[in-house]
Amino acid sequence: MTSQLPNPTLESLEAVPYLNAEGQIPEQWQGKVGIYAIYDAAQTLQYVGYSRDVYLSLKQHLVRQPEGCHWVKVHLVERPSRTLLEEIRNGWIEQNGEVPPGNGAASDAWNQPIDAKLTLTEQEKAEYAGLEEIAQIKYLKQTARRVEAAVLEKLKARGVQMDLRFNPKLKEEGLLDLK
Repeated sequence: MTSQLPNPTLESLEAVPYLNAEGQIPEQWQGKVGIYAIYDAAQTLQYVGYSRDVYLSLKQHLVRQPEGCHWVKVHLVERPSRTLLEEIRNGWIEQNGEVPPGNGAASDAWNQPIDAKLTLTEQEKAEYAGLEEIAQIKYLKQTARRVEAAVLEKLKARGVQMDLRFNPKLKEEGLLDLK
């Protein structure tokens, strides 16, 4: 997966399943710097990113966008520089012919914590607004837990077998992100 080519093309890299037979992201990318392209089940490019720890980034993307994470192409970089990684990312997006959703309109859904507040109904928003600050924190935590359960259920349906722990502090703000 690591090559000496300065800018490998997307076509030159092999697409591998996002999850291995054990329902886990391959650990060979743990702690490795690299660039990656994520594809959905139909092998349509969804997102191109780079990271100081490819494994952790892939884990975050899987939690945030389980439907979009079925295949991945990874290029590890031995002497990383932001300039090189951005150059490769931009090249891959250009080679694709169009900006993948995760690098365009759906960027926040791929890159930001899951915002459980967006799931609140109008009635729940009104209830929340009428609460005191401490009660609001509890309300957001409860909402985040509800969304977390739904996310974990989706991941279980995908066959994910990894231990996933969400940051408890962020739940107080109604946000979900892996710890």
